[in-house]
Amino acid sequence: MKIMIGFVSMSGNTEDIMHLLKSELERNGCQVQTEELDQLYPSDLAQYDAVLLGSYTWGDGDLPYEAEDFADELAASSIAIPAAAFGSGDRDYPKYCAAVDLLEQALTSAGAHVVLPGLKIEFDPDTADKQQACRSFAQAFFKHVERLVMN
Repeated sequence: MKIMIGFVSMSGNTEDIMHLLKSELERNGCQVQTEELDQLYPSDLAQYDAVLLGSYTWGDGDLPYEAEDFADELAASSIAIPAAAFGSGDRDYPKYCAAVDLLEQALTSAGAHVVLPGLKIEFDPDTADKQQACRSFAQAFFKHVERLVMN
């Protein structure tokens, strides 16, 4: 199973989440490609069985500028593959991890099948609980995608 993980990270928190997701998916035998969102195009996603998109939340609940163009292009495209979103944020802001919700909206607009609610991690995955949340998210994503791809 070929999976693309597109992400954007400023402080490294979202990238750390991506590495945990990638590692867990590879343990399940997936071929995982990663790419920063400002280097990825929605048309690239057609060659994959599924996609995960990740971003930190910027300002008052926005996507960072590096992800905005990708999300706009994605929302205007058509990709009918299983997908989910993940990201990092700070609970001190009123719109905690809102970039995850914005990525899910873009995926839905593109016709992707969002298979589970987005993974939202405060700051970095630096505790056993946060790391387990990442592994569990990857496992659930794999199971959903496997079921959809096999049918």
